[in-house]
Amino acid sequence: MITISLCMIVRNEEEVLGRCLSAVEGIADEIIIVDTGSTDKTKEIASSFGAVVYDFEWIDHFAAARNFSFSKATKDYIMWLDADDIIGEKDRLLLLELKKTLPENINSVTMPYNLAFDAKGQVTYSLRRNRIVKRDQNFQWVGPVHELLVCHGPYFHADAAVTHSKNKVFTDRNLRIYTNRLKAGEEFSPRDQFYYANELRTHGQYIKAIEWYGKFLDGQQGWVEDNILACLRTADCYRYLGDRSNRFAALARTLSYDKPRAELCCAMGEYFVEEQKYEIAVYWYNQALHAEKPSSPMALTNKADSTWIPHIQLCLCYDRLGQYDKAFQHHVKARELNPTHPSVLFNEDYFKKRMEKV
Repeated sequence: MITISLCMIVRNEEEVLGRCLSAVEGIADEIIIVDTGSTDKTKEIASSFGAVVYDFEWIDHFAAARNFSFSKATKDYIMWLDADDIIGEKDRLLLLELKKTLPENINSVTMPYNLAFDAKGQVTYSLRRNRIVKRDQNFQWVGPVHELLVCHGPYFHADAAVTHSKNKVFTDRNLRIYTNRLKAGEEFSPRDQFYYANELRTHGQYIKAIEWYGKFLDGQQGWVEDNILACLRTADCYRYLGDRSNRFAALARTLSYDKPRAELCCAMGEYFVEEQKYEIAVYWYNQALHAEKPSSPMALTNKADSTWIPHIQLCLCYDRLGQYDKAFQHHVKARELNPTHPSVLFNEDYFKKRMEKV
């Protein structure tokens, strides 16, 4: 059986840290907590679980703090979590089994990171992260913000998942870190360019976000999944700016990187719905239902774009085209997949009233 060091960086996490640490009982053979300046009971809670607690002066650099935590590990493998992460009982049992069965030659265990769920509790938004790594490989984190754990194989893609349950107030912390780095004259890597653009978009700075997405894409150094997301998010920025021509061009640019993904198909469908070109929108939403999944297991996936969202939109399109039987068929499918969504409930009432008039 392998041994595991759990390494975490925390700050003012008294509300959630106990829940997180309770879930790793039997999984973590030691717990390393690096505190970056808590003023609440975070360190006391960590100590109550037998954690070794270290203080680390916060220098606006997440990778530096995570690398410090990794440097304190002593077991065969290192696992990382954030304080607001959750490991459910099913996933905890899978991890306990993994400790017994993991082949000796594995350098990194990837695990799904579940970020959003539908009304039935099914995962709708997920990606894989390198979650457990062999300590003697000395893998390092890079990047002050949206840090990345750089690993090499052999990999093992585990079924056990981690669920992110963020409960903190949204802030501009990450944007400020990027802005200060720019002011200091730092040259951004392609990854920094992409994530800086994401922060700008999130904060409504759409023109600047478009500029930085452009720098990232024009550099031709990005991962294909990030390239596609950059195009989609550029299109989203143009949508907010009301620039339909450039919005369409940004959507079309994704086709230069790979076959159409469900996210693109839904975005195309939305574009043509707004143009009231419902037959074209129908084509794209049908494509979303049959789009191929990304070949990389590490790619981010949004299951909603290949399941209930196309059905809701096909219901709308067929209704606008006067093809009410087809509209109702897609409503039924959307209702099966996401019965409590407001659009599904609205359509349910709409069809009931329609049938009463017949």
